[in-house]
Amino acid sequence: MPFTRQRAELILNSETQATIEEISKSRTESASRVERAKMILAYAERTPVSAIARELSTNRPKVERCIDKALQLGVLTALDDLPRPGKPTVITPEARAWLISVACQKPKGLGYPYELWTNRLLAKHARQHCEAAGHPSLLHINRGTVSKILSKSDVRPHKVVYYLERRDPEFDHKMAQVLHVYKEVQLLQQQKADVPPVATISYDEKPGIQAIANVAPDLPPVPGKHSAIARDREYKRLGTVSLLAGIDLLTGQVHGIVADRHRSREFIEYLKILDAMYPKETTVRLILDNHSAHISKETRRFLTSIPQRFEFVFTPKHGSWLNIIESLFAKMAKTLLKAIRVHTKNELTERIQQWLQDINESPVIFRWKYGLDSISLK
Repeated sequence: MPFTRQRAELILNSETQATIEEISKSRTESASRVERAKMILAYAERTPVSAIARELSTNRPKVERCIDKALQLGVLTALDDLPRPGKPTVITPEARAWLISVACQKPKGLGYPYELWTNRLLAKHARQHCEAAGHPSLLHINRGTVSKILSKSDVRPHKVVYYLERRDPEFDHKMAQVLHVYKEVQLLQQQKADVPPVATISYDEKPGIQAIANVAPDLPPVPGKHSAIARDREYKRLGTVSLLAGIDLLTGQVHGIVADRHRSREFIEYLKILDAMYPKETTVRLILDNHSAHISKETRRFLTSIPQRFEFVFTPKHGSWLNIIESLFAKMAKTLLKAIRVHTKNELTERIQQWLQDINESPVIFRWKYGLDSISLK
């Protein structure tokens, strides 16, 4: 006896047929809508439910639910999930506010050894203390719910965002002094004097430049096989060097020395190089930070031996960004020092010195712009 279909037939008009076929072939629709569209098309073509389930690698009850929904509520409605009432909210707004207030405190202040919260730790704390705080709705809270509550309130107690507090009460005054110097340099550049009365040097040290050696040779790129240099992960530390450097803001020339350390002795050596480089009638003005070597007894004793030769303009505390030389050091880190490997510490020193020579062959005059419009020399 032939099989007789118990469900009603599904008849599609031409417009609905075209829509369902388009969805069934779509690559942008959700997988569930595509699958349900295929079920509906197959059923409309009188394919048995069991055959539809085998063809789509699914189960018969799933196909039956889709077909029943199409017959009862309409074909297009059957493509989507029906709205559900959902589980009622059991966590009160007061409990959420209490949880967020706890998250805004440090765990160590509540008796934990940790510095930052994790969702798991915060959920555990809430379960243990919610009843005492008058919020029993948090008694079964888990880390996933904690994450949702914190995300909705835009609170991230597991992260640290750094800021810099101004600790120099004279920050604005010292910044104005530095900007005043840059304004003078700007005017001297416009005058183009052969022997300017003042040579302005933006100076700083870059300590701790590491000399790192490979333990195995680098392998060069091979077209079609290896697109980048291959390097053994192991390496050997050979020590560090310090670069003492300054930019002549009028000419763009970089004056630098490489030393093992950056004490008063090395700083005085650098000052002697500048003293020998500029005419005696020219005042050498340095923009520099408050490093101890710059104001040590040894340095001041040397400055006393050549009075009125040097003029120091100090940047404010935590104001190194005002010093133009930092731009050169940033360029150095992104170019010369990026992934550098050497065989000896002397090789590192030589390559830094060669880099300085290359820069001085085509010097770049740095121009400061921030805040100069508000500076007047009158």
